[in-house]
Amino acid sequence: MKTDVFLQSFAIFFEQPLMLLVAVFAVAAGIIMGALPGVSSTMALAILLPITFGLEPNIAIMLLILVLVSSVFGGSISAILINIPGTPGAIVTQFDGYPMARQGKAGLALGHALIGSTVGGVLGVFALMLIAPVIAQSAMSFRSPEFAMLALFGIVLLAYTAEGAMLAGLLSGAIGLMLGMVGFDTVTGVARYEFGTSVLQNGIHLIPLTIGIFGFSEVLCNLMDAKTRVRSQVSAIQRIIPSRLELLNVWPGWLRGSAIGTLVGAIPAAGSAISVAIAYALERRFTRRPLVGFGKGEPRGIAAPEAANSAASGGTTIPMVTLGIPGDSMTAILIGALIIHGLQPGPTLFAENPEIVGAIYGSLFLGVLLTFLIGLVALRWIVHVLKLPSNVMMVLIALLCMVGAYAIRNNMVDLVGMIVIGGMGFMMIRLNIPIAPLVFGLILGPLLEENLRRSLMISRGSWTVFLERPVSLAIILIIVLVFVASFIGWMRKRKRSAPEILPGSARPSKD
Repeated sequence: MKTDVFLQSFAIFFEQPLMLLVAVFAVAAGIIMGALPGVSSTMALAILLPITFGLEPNIAIMLLILVLVSSVFGGSISAILINIPGTPGAIVTQFDGYPMARQGKAGLALGHALIGSTVGGVLGVFALMLIAPVIAQSAMSFRSPEFAMLALFGIVLLAYTAEGAMLAGLLSGAIGLMLGMVGFDTVTGVARYEFGTSVLQNGIHLIPLTIGIFGFSEVLCNLMDAKTRVRSQVSAIQRIIPSRLELLNVWPGWLRGSAIGTLVGAIPAAGSAISVAIAYALERRFTRRPLVGFGKGEPRGIAAPEAANSAASGGTTIPMVTLGIPGDSMTAILIGALIIHGLQPGPTLFAENPEIVGAIYGSLFLGVLLTFLIGLVALRWIVHVLKLPSNVMMVLIALLCMVGAYAIRNNMVDLVGMIVIGGMGFMMIRLNIPIAPLVFGLILGPLLEENLRRSLMISRGSWTVFLERPVSLAIILIIVLVFVASFIGWMRKRKRSAPEILPGSARPSKD
């Protein structure tokens, strides 16, 4: 992609003062929503997605990415101040951030998180700009067998990396695939699973399902679980900017965390939670002389994970832009936004809609810069939002979910569907069934079905078409390895949990 497209997309906000004001508002809203426990980055995007319907595609995707980038940093605020991570990627930040806050260094801990997030975000964007065109150019040679296996790979990999058993993740993905089949068949035009009603003939709308599964279900969980209520005690904010010596001590962690976040984030379904855990573990491994000690308020334990967390935002967009596969649940919503605006994410996006690719690059970079500036100026005031009672905040978010679901088509069916899907998501969470594979299955299901059937039609029903093409065969082998790795992990876990029989101990008799 040419550099001028990136610069033109980046300049949109500066040519129109109103757009710059909207961008500042989006970043501030993202920081606040990310800082609220129970309001994840995915939930923030799902709630704000209906607002972008009336906007131009490039402006809509820009605003969503601005919220995504800023909410990623916002999750560290509550993790540091009240020991409750606002987003999954901030779980590791609380290990050393909260001890620093209890030592009276809350502002300094937030400063390390803010600067680390900025460095990781900038490096992640540059990595995206360098890597994405190369992958997209290679993916231009993909045909139906490759895309079918890529879609299957995305669902399987997310099920493998999801918290809990892989079978539960596959079950969630299978539910998403079934929901994606509701409506008219794209090949034959026959209506499926509509239960005799015209309401379901056009399929299940992605946005009400996304709002329900990520937003309304979490609201129900937070209202039912008293442990997530935010405490009113918030540490005071003093000095934010670390000294030069303090910055020199943590800069290697920035680089390591940024590299890990970009690489791990580029793996479909890996996401930020895995990258921050790896970054924290490596930082403990490579730090020979910690200033305080990890787990006791070590600045390096904040800087490296935050750099990885922010860099993963750029990394997760790599499979989204180049292959049309969501990198995580947040990019799954971004793919939904692109599809709603009539755009198909994947390698053709570079050739047919370079302005959208430039908008993604520009908004990632602008989001990082605005998050840094707003964090420096307004952090002392933003943290007061954490003093709001959790139950009041959840009720307001529930109202936003309902308004957003209804406003899509002014249809009560969407509202009822959102509530039903939210209730189903609530039950899945209670049963420890991951909900993200469901949305992945809904998004990737049509891609999998269409390319699978097209491949079989071309090969006259022969499944060997997936083994004859090298890339398709390689993806199949990777999928098999994922299942083997999952089985080995299950066997090891079962072996560790089995009671040991000591030498010379009594054995049960055969009588």
